[in-house]
Amino acid sequence: MFKYSFDALVYHGESIGASVQRLSKFGYDAIELVGEPALYDTKEVRQVVSDHNMAVSSICSIYNAERDLAHPDPAKRKKAVEYVKRIADMSAEVGAPVMIVAPAANMRIKELGAASDEWKWAVEGIREGGEYAASLNVNLCIEAWNRYETYMLNRLDQCVAMMKDVDLTNVGIMGDTFHMNIEETNNADAIRASGSALIHIHLADSNRAAPGIGHTDFRPVLQALKDIDYQGYLTFEILPAAADPFGVMQKGGGKEFFDEYTQQSIAFIKEIEKSL
Repeated sequence: MFKYSFDALVYHGESIGASVQRLSKFGYDAIELVGEPALYDTKEVRQVVSDHNMAVSSICSIYNAERDLAHPDPAKRKKAVEYVKRIADMSAEVGAPVMIVAPAANMRIKELGAASDEWKWAVEGIREGGEYAASLNVNLCIEAWNRYETYMLNRLDQCVAMMKDVDLTNVGIMGDTFHMNIEETNNADAIRASGSALIHIHLADSNRAAPGIGHTDFRPVLQALKDIDYQGYLTFEILPAAADPFGVMQKGGGKEFFDEYTQQSIAFIKEIEKSL
């Protein structure tokens, strides 16, 4: 019923070959790449995924303080749009149909200007990036983060509102169950209300570990995805439960996120899928 992918974000310091080999071993259909073009030789990526009869599902773009589509400084907004276009190029080069876009920098939790202006700037930036991506047959999905990571988009209905303002056929939205567990009243209802606008999703448990490690009930989530005839990948984006998860990985921690959690993620969700 579903296609499965895994975000390479947690495979810190590992070669693309090793990551794809692991995912192939555990039955995945694709890999989601980190949105840092300098990390990859795109020809190598295409060869590696082809060798394992897999695909690149998507690009997990990274929106930091230097990549802020809603920033009051026009120079910073221009730089952010240029980044979106670079990721669109990367997506096309590796054959990824979807790339993630966020309207403001991660961890910016308040406005720097008028909220209405920042919304308008974000819409303009996503539209410019989306028009460029359309020329490459790449789709953009707008992501909501929880209130502790952004002030702008926290729920799927807000993503839909921004998507409608952008008004491009290749721009949809995505959900992430880690963020949704904090912000949505009901995850399944939010998915059903999004309908065909939902073109990508990240799965992680309540503590952002592999499904089955926390207390999220994934059955209603999968049922809702089935109900809307979701055609995208189920992509696991899991990270160490720390204020600085990347610092944990840089220090050599989080080894359970490699083989152990990669295998558990797909096995746990596939068991639920069988029961639908």
